[in-house]
Amino acid sequence: MLKKLISLFFTFAKVGVMTFGGGYAMLPILQREVCENKGWATEAELMDYYAIGQCTPGVIAVNTATFIGRKRAGFAGSVAATLGVVFPSFVIITVIAALIENFAELRWVRGALAGIRVCVCVFLFNAVLKLWKAAVVDKPTLVIFAAVFLLSVFLDLSPILLVVLAAAAGILLKSLGAVKR
Repeated sequence: MLKKLISLFFTFAKVGVMTFGGGYAMLPILQREVCENKGWATEAELMDYYAIGQCTPGVIAVNTATFIGRKRAGFAGSVAATLGVVFPSFVIITVIAALIENFAELRWVRGALAGIRVCVCVFLFNAVLKLWKAAVVDKPTLVIFAAVFLLSVFLDLSPILLVVLAAAAGILLKSLGAVKR
């Protein structure tokens, strides 16, 4: 059990230290580490954890780590995974907070941050493409995607409401036999 907990902590610490740009940017890293390298979750399970993590209070990365840790090693696993994903950020932010006022206005620091923001956009785009391939698998899921997309672009609706509406549509379409998964 201790070996599982250590593995969870260090795997999620690796994810945490390599993630720049928040929870969405960590999805490709999570997919590689948790699904491909460790086999702790399928891509569908990871997407489900991610979706639930978005709908629950807290940070997506922490919520997702907690779900996967719980699946792997129960309550202790959820604690180990959560601490692992949070620890690198805690250390890095503590150091940056101590130094930021001294360096924030330097030209090369501003340039580096601008470059990092662009890189994070690419990570997000890749994550969206991977999610798209796994989530939009047939015409009914494409219809749900299009409806949620249009509602989110043209109306100022709560993301929680959109998730609830998409869930209801998925339940309805699944009960009618229209959705594959």
